[in-house]
Amino acid sequence: MGKALADHDARGRAVFDEADAALGFPLSRLCFEGPEEQLRLTENTQPAILTVSVAAARLLAAEGIRPDCVAGHSLGEYSAHVVAGTFSFGDAVRIVQRRGRYMQAAVPVGEGAMAAILGADAARVEQACAEAATAGLVSPANFNAPGQVVIAGTRAAVALAGERAKSLGAKRVVPLPVSAPFHCALMKPAQDRLEPELRSLTAADPTVAVAANVDAEFKRTAGDAIDALVAQVSAPVRWEQVVRRLASAGVRAYVEVGPGAVLSGLVRKIDRDARVTTFETPEQLASVAAFVAEARAASSGVPSTSA
Repeated sequence: MGKALADHDARGRAVFDEADAALGFPLSRLCFEGPEEQLRLTENTQPAILTVSVAAARLLAAEGIRPDCVAGHSLGEYSAHVVAGTFSFGDAVRIVQRRGRYMQAAVPVGEGAMAAILGADAARVEQACAEAATAGLVSPANFNAPGQVVIAGTRAAVALAGERAKSLGAKRVVPLPVSAPFHCALMKPAQDRLEPELRSLTAADPTVAVAANVDAEFKRTAGDAIDALVAQVSAPVRWEQVVRRLASAGVRAYVEVGPGAVLSGLVRKIDRDARVTTFETPEQLASVAAFVAEARAASSGVPSTSA
């Protein structure tokens, strides 16, 4: 994970070295060599994904490819703020490690669950959650795209909400292999622990606007950015609204930066007119540069990319 970025040149390697120094253990070795079961622990996964994403973004920046606005899904919002200069990478990698640790500790393993509800609109999913409240706490956690809403809560309530969603017309209910029920009220203890640490960060106004998960609005000040990250811990990720907000602001081209291409698929489902590409390895540099050049030319010289 991310090894090609580190091997490409000193700039990529420097990001991994900075993460290792900030955390006080060799995260880079865990990324490159595993073991996978250790990498999958949330307190390791979160800084690892952040590190790979920032390494990729810095490599693009070194080639003159910089975003005009940024957004990230859940943890990705921290990567977006590093790119926007809201806070340092070193601070970010330390705080997302604790974010993962606090989220994991908020609910005993096995008591929470998450499931993706496919083929039902948000209103029906919310109705299913309301009807399952007799079994415990459950609510929408990720509004990912039309017909794709993830729910989170206590295990019994999530199971019942899935059954109710099917009865209301959902096509499929897919249990997710997660270690905790993220982005629901069960995460409030994690939010309470993380808040003072977030508020103590040295933060600056973002150099480019950051579309926040919590309300799909652009954050342009340090204070608003931190407020959104605090609320995000126990609030649903409104990714569909984020992409629609970006589109309404004129964004037509997206570069998904970091491991995987999940968000690219979601963007295409939300905005069928969007141009989307991904950047994960140095081999993609030329194609991303061509993509961005074409996108800028198509917008008649008005920048319209988002990373």
